[in-house]
Amino acid sequence: MSVRVKLLVVLVSIHVLLTSAQSQDLVYLKALKDNWQNTPPNWVGSDPCEDKWDGIHCTDSRVTSITLSSINLIGKLSGDIAQFSELQILDLSYNKGLTGSLTPDIGSLKKLTTLILVGCGFNGPLPETIGSLPQLTFLSLNSNGFSGPIPPSIGNLTKLYWLDLADNKLSGSIPVSDGTSAGLDFLVNTKHFHFGKNKLSGEIPAQLFSSEMTLKHVLFEDNQFSGPFPLTLGLVQTLEVLRLDRNSLSGNVTSNINNLTQINELYLSNNKFDGTLPDLTGMTLLNYLDMSNNSFEPSPIPEWLSSLQSLTTLMMENTNLLGEVPVVLFSMPLQTVVLRNNLLSGTLDFGADYSNDLQLLDMTYNKITDFTPPSGFTTNLTLFANPVCMKSEATYCKPPKESDHSPYSTPQNNCIQSTTCNSDQVFSPNCKCSYPYSGTLTFRAPSFSDLGNVTIYTSLESSMMISFESNQLPVDSISLSQPTENQVDYLVINLDVFPSGDERFNRSGISQIGFVLSNQTYKPPHSFGPYVFNGNDYGFFADGSKRKNKSVSIGLIIGVSVGACVLVLLLIIAGLYAFRQKGKAERATRKNSPFASWDPDKGKGGCPQLKGARSFTFEELKICTNNFSAASNIGAGGYGMVYRGSLPNGQLIAVKRARQESNQGALEFKNEIELLSRVHHKNVVSLVGFCFDAGEQMLVYEYIVNGTLKDSLSGRSGIRLDWMRRLKIILGAAKGLQYLHDLADPPIIHRDVKTTNILLDERLNAKVADFGLSKPLGDADRTHITTQVKGTMGYMDPEYYMTQQLTEKSDVYSFGIVMLELITARNPIENGKYIVREIQETMNKEKDSYNLREVIDPIIGSSTEIPGLVTFVDVAMRCVEETGNRRPTMSEVVKEIENIMELAGINPYVESASTSESYEGKSKGNNHPYLNDNLFAYSGDHLSSILDAK
Repeated sequence: MSVRVKLLVVLVSIHVLLTSAQSQDLVYLKALKDNWQNTPPNWVGSDPCEDKWDGIHCTDSRVTSITLSSINLIGKLSGDIAQFSELQILDLSYNKGLTGSLTPDIGSLKKLTTLILVGCGFNGPLPETIGSLPQLTFLSLNSNGFSGPIPPSIGNLTKLYWLDLADNKLSGSIPVSDGTSAGLDFLVNTKHFHFGKNKLSGEIPAQLFSSEMTLKHVLFEDNQFSGPFPLTLGLVQTLEVLRLDRNSLSGNVTSNINNLTQINELYLSNNKFDGTLPDLTGMTLLNYLDMSNNSFEPSPIPEWLSSLQSLTTLMMENTNLLGEVPVVLFSMPLQTVVLRNNLLSGTLDFGADYSNDLQLLDMTYNKITDFTPPSGFTTNLTLFANPVCMKSEATYCKPPKESDHSPYSTPQNNCIQSTTCNSDQVFSPNCKCSYPYSGTLTFRAPSFSDLGNVTIYTSLESSMMISFESNQLPVDSISLSQPTENQVDYLVINLDVFPSGDERFNRSGISQIGFVLSNQTYKPPHSFGPYVFNGNDYGFFADGSKRKNKSVSIGLIIGVSVGACVLVLLLIIAGLYAFRQKGKAERATRKNSPFASWDPDKGKGGCPQLKGARSFTFEELKICTNNFSAASNIGAGGYGMVYRGSLPNGQLIAVKRARQESNQGALEFKNEIELLSRVHHKNVVSLVGFCFDAGEQMLVYEYIVNGTLKDSLSGRSGIRLDWMRRLKIILGAAKGLQYLHDLADPPIIHRDVKTTNILLDERLNAKVADFGLSKPLGDADRTHITTQVKGTMGYMDPEYYMTQQLTEKSDVYSFGIVMLELITARNPIENGKYIVREIQETMNKEKDSYNLREVIDPIIGSSTEIPGLVTFVDVAMRCVEETGNRRPTMSEVVKEIENIMELAGINPYVESASTSESYEGKSKGNNHPYLNDNLFAYSGDHLSSILDAK
């Protein structure tokens, strides 16, 4: 065979192989398309590379990149992905409809360098095969539902630069090598360990860290780690950000932490560290320090703080600081100082040279006895619950409020808005109506705490636009808004990105922007620290194809016009007929539907969705209550009048009737109907029905004869409660809340747990009541609800108050206050003193019964004779921990109380046969439980009246 023939055969063979590979890419792209909904409309044709399919990028006619951010893909990632043998980049971020497990076939992509699945809906375990990607440098799987352990095989990814597994449900310990298998200690070239907001547990292995590592960010916050501070962490001298907060780490903080001289942000808060405060003198670059809520030995504010001249934020809440605050502290360039809940005392002296940088100083719950503001003093200072404020009306003696700075929003560039945008359009900073791409930027460790600093956000906007422009993205402008700090101290900012050249983005533009943010191409200013972007689905794509033939015949125009006229005429006739039928239907509905006049536009929401609650007419309840007579009236509350009544079957009811002249309570009315109609438990008050008729709003409950727990504790009911009965009552209330959290569908957060919302029936069984402020947990917010702060001061969860993020642990905190009130019979706040603080200061675990004799309600006997009291107090104090992750669940509380009762010789599983008649007095009925509305949002403006209430 001649050389030419051989060469021709080789070329033909190569051509056949290439053509075969290209056609395979097409086949498998179509397979992906078959598994997904909402794929780009231009995924048609025979050559995805030549036809430039959206999100598909090719090199030499082979698919090397798939980037499809925020286009609302729905489906699963099938094993077909493994067939893209040349694939280097896979980014499917911000498609929450992508669910199911991550296919083990992902390990076949041997050329893959970037795998990004941020903000999707994937779940199940991470496959071991993920460690079979030798070229992988960037791995972001955060903000999904992945569970199970971290695969040790990830340690094989020796080129890995970025590892982000945060915000999942991963559990177990961090894997390290054992001689036969890899571990994360092999990742000496990795710069980022982002594992926050998971369920990882056990000790942080000392073997994980070494001097060979080049880590910059170690983010382990909000997990379940325990054991000691890892000694070897001090060897990683490249560290810039360290977050170990919100775990259960204990023991001393190793002294070699001072070797981390490059640290900018250090979070050690909300652990169980003890011993002396660590010396951080060497951290001269430190900007942000948080050591709050640990058990360090009592000590003065350390002298080494004055050497940290880069420090702008100091958080040392509840760290057993004592003595006077040194004057030198106020000459530092600090902006935010939180020293609340310590033992600081004496005179607060700012000195003559205090820094004008200081914006917030929170010293709530200390023992400061004297303070005179210096001339020109402008710092936001809080000395609430200090002796200096016992008789003072000064502004700094009022309870702390959330920051009152105006929420930041990117200003418009001298726009004069002469046109009105469509309802789903937004007016951009550059004065254009368009459809922006939106999402949230979450900064996991910012080095500043002043959320009102406009200059900071301006620098962020500028740097982001420079990045978009340098990457040639179709962006006209961006807008930042509503910067807030969430419950794990992340800075969350809303981001809107506006298109250039058109009013909306195409899919290619969205994918490019998403990729620049998901793969960290964009680098924010240093002060913002590590971030993650979570984009929303973009629903404004213009998919209509342009017409190829613009010439239209006159005959066609005439035909279309005639057809249109006929269609309009038919529509008019149909409309008139429908209007008449609608009138008939509405009249029939008004006769049959209890919600015919329910008007969502008046702030009442949509019609209630009910399960079993009975609808009463006004006439029926009029008969039941003897025409709402004065004899049936059992009192009045802010909501309206409450009447006792009796149904024809003899059942006693309480009818809560809203005032007709006021719309107050409309949402609460609907809320209680919906929630109570779905809950059925012996320790939750039963909703018999409701009335929405004749302009009336009424709720009909079972009648609870013995009033509230508060009435009995205060003596107003005439019922004396011994220790046994109090345990029975608190167990019943705990079971009611446990039912709401764990068994109700959907789960319910009560939001206003207190002794006036625990009712006692004829056998003094507890029933949880008043659901006007309650919130259901939907599928989208199983961890928390961001909502306006409402509730009752004294019982309110401080974490919820500060973050506006409501969780089931908020109820646990309130229940802990109820437990303390149960043993003391004191109001949560009396004469400016908070019951938690009083117990903490009185408790001495070295003495019998914790030295609580002086605060125990004498009705239940001397403290030495109360079985289980010490354990009861321990449980209560765990419930009122400052942060939710350190509090027990209600199911754990129920178990603890049952154990206490068994130790006290009381069978917790037997219902009480006693009635209120068995105790010293009967219910007087002076204050009926249904009068307790408490449907108000907490406002600092009326805290004084609350504090004065006895």
